[in-house]
Amino acid sequence: MEGDRDLDEEHRDLGQEAAWSLSSAKQGNGVEQLRDGSTESFWQSDGPQPHLINIQFQRKVKVSEICLFVCFKIDESYTPSRISIRIGTAHHDLQEVQLLELKEPDGWINVPLAKPRIREVELPSSCTLRDPEMGGAVDFVRTHLIQLAILTNHQSTARGACEETMAPRVA
Repeated sequence: MEGDRDLDEEHRDLGQEAAWSLSSAKQGNGVEQLRDGSTESFWQSDGPQPHLINIQFQRKVKVSEICLFVCFKIDESYTPSRISIRIGTAHHDLQEVQLLELKEPDGWINVPLAKPRIREVELPSSCTLRDPEMGGAVDFVRTHLIQLAILTNHQSTARGACEETMAPRVA
């Protein structure tokens, strides 16, 4: 499929091990389209912000980064501009571990949740992390729940579309 992303030898896709849920979705643009592996399909929210993607694991897992496909050229005003990434054991104890600022992004973005020991973190120029030190976490974070909260979109529209979000990846 066009635009698909292969994982390198250091990472594996944990998405199939999780239960995915959304705060809202337009009919025909839900979890299935978010996770189908194609950049041609997408999730489209149908409610007020923040728009939430919840990724719940049965057991605690080690996660090093989240990979997102976002394209301003396709989504325009619906493209997320601020995304809060939160982790915890359940919804009641979620803690923000990263805040991602996006300026007209175009393509795949690997958002680190921990600082890798062996390589530098490289982000596209359209992305800014609130905490480049990742709270001191090294290599991975351990979590049962990951929540992506789309706080604002470009042009601050009420609806939000998020092109495919690939699963959390672990080193």
